[in-house]
Amino acid sequence: MRASEPAPLLEVRELRVHFPLRGGLFGRARGIVRAVDGVSFSIAAGETLGLVGESGCGKTTLGRAVLKLVGVTSGSVRFEGQDVLAARGAKLLGIRRAMQVVFQDPWSSLNPRMTAGAIVAEGIEIHRLARAAEKQRRVAALLEQVGLPADAAGRLPHEFSGGQRQRIAVARALAVEPRFVVCDEAVSSLDVSVQAQILNLLLELRERRGLAYLFISHDLAVVRTMSRRVAVMHLGEIVEIGPADEVLARPRHPYTQALLAAVPRPRSDGEPPRLALQGEPPSPIDPPSGCRFHPRCPLARAECRAAPPPVRTAAPDHEYRCIL
Repeated sequence: MRASEPAPLLEVRELRVHFPLRGGLFGRARGIVRAVDGVSFSIAAGETLGLVGESGCGKTTLGRAVLKLVGVTSGSVRFEGQDVLAARGAKLLGIRRAMQVVFQDPWSSLNPRMTAGAIVAEGIEIHRLARAAEKQRRVAALLEQVGLPADAAGRLPHEFSGGQRQRIAVARALAVEPRFVVCDEAVSSLDVSVQAQILNLLLELRERRGLAYLFISHDLAVVRTMSRRVAVMHLGEIVEIGPADEVLARPRHPYTQALLAAVPRPRSDGEPPRLALQGEPPSPIDPPSGCRFHPRCPLARAECRAAPPPVRTAAPDHEYRCIL
């Protein structure tokens, strides 16, 4: 980073999250699941980094590790210069307020015994941001912002549709006025019309509050709408990262090309065959040697199996891991 550049809001370096695989009579470790394996990236204030990849590639685990919601094996996470993984007590509480999350499944992330109003107000109470009438006013304003009816505050989660429950989750994340939010498939359960409303809300908040997002999604159209940069994840590693327009228009890694080719669209006469993925994803318990994508890559060579591919630069801020 050059001296004239501002420090990033969030900086992740060589992050690894390995889970022991236990079994047998005494529950001994029989292997390691390498869910996240040496990931590095940064996010500036007011920026959205889209994170895409197949199910099981480690996207959700990465998001939770950044927030210190799962144990980290090694690496570092710094938010506004603070060491997130080493933070304790009041310092960690302050970081928790600044870094929020919208989980994928609103059924499991919302307390079924609390009303929508109580769920949204909980963070306000914990961080002592408002009391009594002012707290209720904030809750009502937040629920209105995410498009819920006036009587929503007094209703329980099971009285809402799946999309409405996710709106409550978004309102809860915004209640403590964070500066960074992990959106883990935050709109995947919503109808298309509701998706557009929530995405527009998130974009508006980014512009108005300088909010930054790590936006995890499998929908490349949504990622293109939300993100200024895109990171492509495969089997615990980021294989390509760069400006969204550059990565999605001119992908360099074969895995990124295959993801884009899988998006349904009309095929014109004379169009060359699209790059297709072959076989099943390898196991994170025993990842392949060399390039982890080589067993499924139609362009793989012998050297792809020998050693991890180098990081190459295709354009300013556009990097990918491939020998080709």
